[in-house]
Amino acid sequence: MTITVGIVGGSGYTGGELLRLLHDHPHVTVTQVTSREHVGHYVYSVHPHLRSATALQFIHPDALQPCDLLFLCLPHGTAARQIERYAALAPRLIDLSADFRLPDAAAYERWYGEPHPAPQWLGRFVYGLPEVSREALRGAHYASGVGCNATAVNLALLPLARAGVLSHAAIEVKVGSSEGGNQANDGSHHPIRSGAVRVYKPTQHRHSAEVALILGAAARVDFAVTAIEMVRGVHLTGHVYFHAPLQEKDLWRMYRQAYKGEPFVRIVASKAGLHRLPEPRVVAGTNYCDVGFELDADGTHAVIVAALDNLGKGAAGSAVQCMNLMLGVDETTNLTFCGVYP
Repeated sequence: MTITVGIVGGSGYTGGELLRLLHDHPHVTVTQVTSREHVGHYVYSVHPHLRSATALQFIHPDALQPCDLLFLCLPHGTAARQIERYAALAPRLIDLSADFRLPDAAAYERWYGEPHPAPQWLGRFVYGLPEVSREALRGAHYASGVGCNATAVNLALLPLARAGVLSHAAIEVKVGSSEGGNQANDGSHHPIRSGAVRVYKPTQHRHSAEVALILGAAARVDFAVTAIEMVRGVHLTGHVYFHAPLQEKDLWRMYRQAYKGEPFVRIVASKAGLHRLPEPRVVAGTNYCDVGFELDADGTHAVIVAALDNLGKGAAGSAVQCMNLMLGVDETTNLTFCGVYP
C-alpha cells in the first residue's frame, strides 16, 4: 500500500519535520507541499537538511490537488475556516493546529477567544495522542494534532491520574524557541531571546484545556511555561502531591503498567549517573517522550520530570504516528530514530 500525501503550510518548522519523517516512509509518497510565500522554490531552499532528499517545489495553496491524506500545518483558526475544502480534497486529514483538539465549541471559545469557525466538525476529529486514543485512531479519517506542552504534562501525569492517587500538581515547563514558529517577533529577536529565562505564560495556558480533557477534573493541575535558550525541546518539572503516602515501588508499578506497551514513552528514573532523569537534548529529533520521577521522603510528594521534542513527539512525530494508525500499518514506521549524542 502506498498513499499520496500533501502538506499544507509546509514551509514552517512542523512542515519540515513532517517531510523529514515521511522521507523513505514505505507507505507514503509526498506529492505536494504548499506555501504562499515560497511558491516555485524548492522545498530544500527552506529546509536545507532535505537537500537531495526531495525535489519537490512549493505550490500555492489554491493549486492543491486531490490526494489520499492531507497534513494541515496552518496557524490556529485557519484550517477550520477551510475545512470543507480540505475534506473534499482528501478523505483523511490530520490537523496540527489547535482547531480540532477540543470537542466542545464553548471550551474552544473560552481558551481561544473566538467562536469556533466550524463547530459541526469538532466531534469528527480524534485527539491525536496515540497513548490515549490509539483504538479510536485506527481507521479514523480525521485526527487533530496535540499541544506540545500539553503532551508533556499529560504523559508525565497520566499514570498517576489513572491510578487515582493524584491530589494536585504544580508544573514548570521550559521550552525552546522553535515552539514559537518560524516567524520572527519581538520576543524571538536574538539579543532579546539569547540568555533569556522568561516566564511568558504563568497561568491559564491554552494547553490547560487539553490537560483537563485527558487527565479529567479529579485533580487540579497548574502549569507555567518559561522560555529558555534552547531551540528544540520541552522540559517539565512537576511537583505532585498524593492523597496518601506512596512508596517508590508504587510509582514504578503505576508507570510501568501505563507505559509497558508504549513504543515511544520511556521511563528514565535511575539512582545515579549524569542522565538519570529526562533531558530534552537526548530526545531531540525523535518521537520519544522520556518520563522520570523521584519520591520525597514523606511519600506524599514527588518530583516528576519529562522531556520531549516539541517538533517531534509534541507535533509532527505524533502526527505521523497517528497517520500510521489511521492507515493500519505499524505505528512505529519511520519513527524509531533514537537521536544523536552528544
